[in-house]
Amino acid sequence: MGVSPQKPHAILVSYPLQGHVIPSVHLAINLASRGFTITFINTQSIHNQITSGDKSINGQGDIFSEVRKSGLDIRYTTVPDGLPIGFDRSLNHDRFMAALLHVFSAHVEEEVQKIVKSGPHVTCLIADTFFVWPGMLAKKYGLLYISFWTETALVFSLYYHLDLLRLNGHFGCIDLREDPIDYIPGVPPIEPKDLASYLQEMYPTSVCHQIIFKAFKDAKDADFILCNTVQELEHETICALQEKKPFFSVGPIFPPGFTKSCVATSLWSESECTHWLDTKPQGSVLYVSFGSYAHVEKSDLEEITNGLLESEISFVWVLRPDIVASDDHNPLPDGFRAATGDRGMIIPWCCQINVLNHPAIGGFLTHCGWNSILESIWCEVPLLCFPLLTDQFTNRKLVVDDWKIGINLCDKVSVTRIEISEKINRMMSEKSEDEFRRAIKEVKKILENAMKDDGSSEKNMDQFINDLHVTIEKKNQLNT
Repeated sequence: MGVSPQKPHAILVSYPLQGHVIPSVHLAINLASRGFTITFINTQSIHNQITSGDKSINGQGDIFSEVRKSGLDIRYTTVPDGLPIGFDRSLNHDRFMAALLHVFSAHVEEEVQKIVKSGPHVTCLIADTFFVWPGMLAKKYGLLYISFWTETALVFSLYYHLDLLRLNGHFGCIDLREDPIDYIPGVPPIEPKDLASYLQEMYPTSVCHQIIFKAFKDAKDADFILCNTVQELEHETICALQEKKPFFSVGPIFPPGFTKSCVATSLWSESECTHWLDTKPQGSVLYVSFGSYAHVEKSDLEEITNGLLESEISFVWVLRPDIVASDDHNPLPDGFRAATGDRGMIIPWCCQINVLNHPAIGGFLTHCGWNSILESIWCEVPLLCFPLLTDQFTNRKLVVDDWKIGINLCDKVSVTRIEISEKINRMMSEKSEDEFRRAIKEVKKILENAMKDDGSSEKNMDQFINDLHVTIEKKNQLNT
């Protein structure tokens, strides 16, 4: 069967959290560079945060205006997420999730209806896997549904096989089993402590659990699944998933050239710390960041600050104003900033790619978000792992146990300053640094090879696009 000459037009809907927006934006650019027309739907709240943080964009502007100048056909629109623009979503997490579950889909459908009616002809809907409505919406408007998973294939597989976890007593029951999980297809035995946080809970009744249950029921009916991972990193898991669904590993999804993106994606203004880093010896500085959304317990933050002090290692710390809570704008212990002197630099936000790429950075104390791990691997910076929620616990397992490119900060309920100080010094020591950097160079090679013209991710993306064209052609023939 020949390949359809029709230019695919995909509506792409990003989940409104920083860690999902970044790969979604770069997926849009990747597909547009391969001949797609993309209509990118963002929430008004995320758009407002991005444009407020980047003064080069007019508040009513278009984050894709620069890439469009290079000839890419990317359209842009925004819809409400069901909450007022100024509503504190981080402080009211459950209300935010409930709005995405019950209200957001109606606004997206209204926009999809407009796009379908106004043209050009829409062929598919690409939506984050965590949404619960894409399958229904795609079917209603005669579109193919492509589920975009921004995390690892391992986490996808564990969510996909929730029924097996529940059946075997590792999820959703009073007496949770504590022995290794060894029955998920393609997944080597995994400890319950390494499951995503939502899978470790005895009573799965939260709004987030409702979303997970419905989202993966929906994903099982997707026409295609794109995953921001690399085939060689998770070979067995991906092969097992491919027996069930057309599952394509197309990561890492980075900006072209792994440079600062020409599309603004940061939800906060970025501070400059390059000049300070320029004054530090190579590999001597620990980068500390706990991501864009998760909160740290006040007691843990105090132990981290004291551990940093006692380690005597230089550090640059991205400390969001709401790191403990949105209504606690001064979370650091009194005197901490003064005590660090020139050894520490504390900033509210930064361009993480630029910081990790700086030769002064020798380690990364991280929450283990998947974007952060991929960026750290690319920059060959070993990781000190302090997961906070969701997939981060499973990501830590991959980093520490499977790829051996980092250290687990703690296995206890709470972390101690002594443990933090000791592990910071271990990571930053010359012997350990060489050990971890050798390992991380090997993992980086896997990423680099996957992105080459004949690499697995490039081939998988080509195969996906070819299969999509074939499916579109078959669909068109049935409709004629």
